[in-house]
Amino acid sequence: MFTVYVLYSKEYNKIYIGFTSNLEQRLTSHNSLGTKGYTLKFRPWQIAYTETFDTKSLAMKREKELKSAKGREFIWKLIKENY
Repeated sequence: MFTVYVLYSKEYNKIYIGFTSNLEQRLTSHNSLGTKGYTLKFRPWQIAYTETFDTKSLAMKREKELKSAKGREFIWKLIKENY
């Protein structure tokens, strides 16, 4: 099982899109364990959206869709409605 996720940093008004096979561990990594990368600069993160998939390839395809202009528009609309 793979999860495509969107993280939201309310403090910085930033989003991050990724996929993982262990969402809980990945969120911990983004918020406290990671020592480099984009997410380090905009902590704390919270999960804003998730979708689950049976295969890695389907998750990667959906991640790519969410990273497109249309996908980001969808995400920002959700964030505005919920935060």
